[in-house]
Amino acid sequence: MFPEALRFSIRMPINDAIQDLVVNYGSIFKSISGVILQTLLAVEWLFRGLPWWIIIPAFMILAWRSSRTISFSIVVGILLFVVGMLGLWDLTMQTLSLMVIASIASMIIGIPIGILIAKSRLVRSVTLPVLDVMQTMPSFVYLIPAMMLFGLGKVPAILATIVYAVPPLIRLTDLGIRQVDKEVVEAAMAFGGSPAQILLGVQLPLAGPTIMAGLNQTIMMALSMVVVASMIGARGLGEQVLNGIQTLDVGKGLEGGIGIVIIAIVLDRITQGFGKFRTDETNHG
Repeated sequence: MFPEALRFSIRMPINDAIQDLVVNYGSIFKSISGVILQTLLAVEWLFRGLPWWIIIPAFMILAWRSSRTISFSIVVGILLFVVGMLGLWDLTMQTLSLMVIASIASMIIGIPIGILIAKSRLVRSVTLPVLDVMQTMPSFVYLIPAMMLFGLGKVPAILATIVYAVPPLIRLTDLGIRQVDKEVVEAAMAFGGSPAQILLGVQLPLAGPTIMAGLNQTIMMALSMVVVASMIGARGLGEQVLNGIQTLDVGKGLEGGIGIVIIAIVLDRITQGFGKFRTDETNHG
């Protein structure tokens, strides 16, 4: 056995630090939670309030815009219709609302950090190990501090989802910018482009396909957190699966699982289509 005298536990210092945050800054966390919750409820109200015969065609149009193929648009419409037939429509809209908020927040956080990493070698050397930890840490671990700081419900579920899902977007934004041809950047500098103009007009457009691939991975990882987040009150399709597990209702769990798979297929193919479209546009440009 390992010597007892050499053992050291980080449990108590971390617990004390979290407790201090709750006691001293609880009002701040409550305010942040209120803003996030109101935003989520507004998006959820929109998704759940719109009739299915508007949402399905909207997704079909989005699918056509991403793929330029009628067949894919029809398949998307059929898959979403199946979700409704299984009685999962409302739960699916709740899941989509959570994913939209988590994905937008991941973009707001991930793309700027990815740009910063690409521009600074020092920041990159510090950030990459942190991303490694975020990606390898079991997703259940994120739920514990989120619950302690924000309580049960949708807000800690969103925050835990963001922490789990944002690393791929940061990494691929960094990779996309660093892969931009240096000669193109030098040519833009020769024409008098400022760093901001080069970033916005040259590097980000050329890195667009890689960034879209990062967004695709972020959405898929956010969706993989649906069942886990349901354990702290996130609701949606994950709750259906969780209830099936708790009651040993195989059919109920399978229905929820089918709904999650359908949403994953639809969002994956649509984001991949937009990424491919950006790649073709860049190559022709």
